[in-house]
Amino acid sequence: MYIKEHFLTITRHRHLVIRHCYKCGILKQGLFHDLSKYSPTEFFEGIIYYRKDRSPNIGARLRKGYSRAWLHHQGRNKHHFEYWNDYNMKTRKKEPVRMPIRYVVEMFCDRLAASKIYFDDKYDETKPMGYFEKGRGKRFMHPKTSAQLESLLTMLQDKGEDAVFEYIRNEVKPKCKRNGTW
Repeated sequence: MYIKEHFLTITRHRHLVIRHCYKCGILKQGLFHDLSKYSPTEFFEGIIYYRKDRSPNIGARLRKGYSRAWLHHQGRNKHHFEYWNDYNMKTRKKEPVRMPIRYVVEMFCDRLAASKIYFDDKYDETKPMGYFEKGRGKRFMHPKTSAQLESLLTMLQDKGEDAVFEYIRNEVKPKCKRNGTW
């Protein structure tokens, strides 16, 4: 059993997200980030399928065809684009909804932290964009949400994380607060 290893991995990830959110000026969101990972539904499956180099959700999917932890997680955490899917009354289909920018920023911080955790000493600032590119065409994300995230990941790749944090703190957050979209 990998109780200690799983606990330390999710806690290291969460602390990195908190640090990144702080640098973006959204500390409160960071403090509440991923608390559901400590719930029995998510934590126990994480122990069973723990691997140092990838999410336990992958192991669960390979064995059972789905991850109960992921289904639980995405439905409770607004920084996941999967949370933002709803029934469209006009088309009568479930469709992606545009995410509020505050959760796009948290999603950016989450992806940055996850890349650092899973790539460890092989991490560089191209890894989060590489992961994003790998899923292109397969994910069910609102196009404007996708474009916003891609813009932040491109800036990370080209200018570094300090530049992205500064941009979010000084440009994105104040503009969105002024126009009421924060």
